[in-house]
Amino acid sequence: MTTLNRRNFLTLGSMTTTAILLSQCSKQGQTPNISVVPSTPPGEGTVPSPPYRSTNGLLDVELTAQPQSLTLGDRTANLLTYNGQLPGPILEARPGDTVRITFRNQLSQPTNLHYHGLHIPPTGSGDNAFLAIAPGEQHTYEFQIPTDHPAGTFWYHPHHHGMVAEQLFAGLAGLFIIRGELDEIPEIVAAQEEFLVLKDIMLNPDGSIPDPGHMAQMTGRIGDLVTVSGLFNPTLTLAKGGLWRLRLLNASPSRFFRLALENHLLHLIATDGGAIATPVELETLTLAPGERAEVLVQGNQSPGQYRLLNYPFNPAQGMIHGIGHDSGKHQQDYSETLATLVYDGETAALPVPDQLIPIAPLPQPETVREFNLSHGMMGLNDHAGMHQGMVFLINGKSFEHHRVDTTVQLNTVEDWDITNTGTMAHPFHLHINKFQVISRNGEPEPYLAWKDVVSVAPGERVRIRVAFRDYPGKTVYHCHVLDHEDQGMMGILEMLPG
Repeated sequence: MTTLNRRNFLTLGSMTTTAILLSQCSKQGQTPNISVVPSTPPGEGTVPSPPYRSTNGLLDVELTAQPQSLTLGDRTANLLTYNGQLPGPILEARPGDTVRITFRNQLSQPTNLHYHGLHIPPTGSGDNAFLAIAPGEQHTYEFQIPTDHPAGTFWYHPHHHGMVAEQLFAGLAGLFIIRGELDEIPEIVAAQEEFLVLKDIMLNPDGSIPDPGHMAQMTGRIGDLVTVSGLFNPTLTLAKGGLWRLRLLNASPSRFFRLALENHLLHLIATDGGAIATPVELETLTLAPGERAEVLVQGNQSPGQYRLLNYPFNPAQGMIHGIGHDSGKHQQDYSETLATLVYDGETAALPVPDQLIPIAPLPQPETVREFNLSHGMMGLNDHAGMHQGMVFLINGKSFEHHRVDTTVQLNTVEDWDITNTGTMAHPFHLHINKFQVISRNGEPEPYLAWKDVVSVAPGERVRIRVAFRDYPGKTVYHCHVLDHEDQGMMGILEMLPG
């Protein structure tokens, strides 16, 4: 295996890489004078279904992973879906509820379910990343949401190693909402709630998903069509004076989003793991693959139409520093419209709450560990014969099913220093236990938040603090550019009883 430095990687296939990426992205603070317009008519796509909610302490649902032909705008899309929907059904539960999901695999590949962000057992019928459900088989997932589980925006998607990016790109994703204390704050109760699942796809003329090819797998596959909860540029209405609560999920396998709403501030109220202590005002919001955020928007402008904009940029170059850290300037002529807000009617002005849910900083760690994210080239053999292929590494190692990479004790706190010595941004995701981001390159974070995904830019060093609690067993940590995970950037974590 040959480890690549920045110069060697950029030289390798530079013309092909440039062709793939130019239509998608720009460097931070260097916005080209071109326009990106929606590639499909506004308001067209699939219609979301009502959520499945728990009743009398039980969420009991059936989910089927299946191929499905859908009409998206003027195109036919042959996708993979949960229950025939894009995205999959919204699941809603409360702390203390039992969740029972009868899952059927009608795909031609093995698959499973990962309950991204939930603090539940990693073994048996819980969030078992090592489970393989064969085509034609079914499995019953059953677990209890802890009574002290925070309210938040979580999600479910496949996690069968080697097929994760392919299956998510083809459509397999859905929201998992935990209702709780955050939802009981009066100003948030009064707000109008919208679920926005940001998901890109790419289609052949016949409606099939194209083979990404080696270069797109190296940089991470990115589609030229972006759906918002299964719709193209949906119109969302809000009474003037009202308050909009947007729950945002980046359900793309590789695409980063940098969002802004014309003439409106975004008041951040929650991140991956739930509420923050006080709202944070943002002009732009960056979401790496797998990240979630909740924002409040005040309807305090003149009646009209306001676009929810995405400012594309190059994820391979790592111009990402997580939610609220993006300082690049943008030109309004380089953007794509994801949705449109229209004022409809008027109501008494609703305020943004002053306080949300307090966050206690985690105690000082007993252990500090180092994790190095990198990539290199090695010989690969497939149906096309031998060729040079990219592998993605953590601490110089590619994923191995039978190797435990990190062992921790329950009821301990650790700091993990994650350094990116490669040339691409890597969103680092930890299963089961959420964490607090302590610093970036030695600089403390501007506010305390619970996370389970943190993007690490090339040359960046990010320190996270994790409290390992409640559940023994094996789970994983990995890059959430899912092609990178599938090509080796994942490790096995074993949590031993304390």
